[in-house]
Amino acid sequence: MKQETRKEEIIRVAAKLFKEKGYSAVTMRDLAKVMGIKAASLYNHINSKQDILDTIIISLAEEFSEGMRMIQSSKENCIGKLKQIIQLHVKISSQNIYGMASLNNDWMHLKEQRNYYKKLRVDYEDDFRVILKDGIASGEIVNTNPEVMMFSILTTLRSLYIWIPKKEDLNLEELSNTLNQILIKGINK
Repeated sequence: MKQETRKEEIIRVAAKLFKEKGYSAVTMRDLAKVMGIKAASLYNHINSKQDILDTIIISLAEEFSEGMRMIQSSKENCIGKLKQIIQLHVKISSQNIYGMASLNNDWMHLKEQRNYYKKLRVDYEDDFRVILKDGIASGEIVNTNPEVMMFSILTTLRSLYIWIPKKEDLNLEELSNTLNQILIKGINK
């Protein structure tokens, strides 16, 4: 496993603080105190709190976008692609619990990167919508409102970061399979 750089450590610790206190409430002094260093020392590794937030959110948004591009280009049918989307969210959320909190709750604090983030998010949702519409057209999934389907699935997937830490013995493959069952097939007996 690769050794974490000081900058990566700062970003990781900041993401945890942002989740616990909210981006606006965290100061560079708070971050320095938790890390056991002087606030001025942080600036040897990062430019600002804003840069930390940008790094957290944009890196995750780009990871989701890259995953969606791979899913879109796969030869899978609609259901297969939806399963891959669920796996993508489980994987990224489980590896980035604190960053996911910033992605969902603090994106509005982005400044220069906000439009780029919004484009990534809109493109991701457009790709998701296309998968659903293709599934409706092919008869793989029920002919119902794709916006409601997307909202329902993404709302669950985007909140995994809240639920995952509360489960000690979590098997990610089992979680993906269970979410596939519930979100794709439903709960009808």
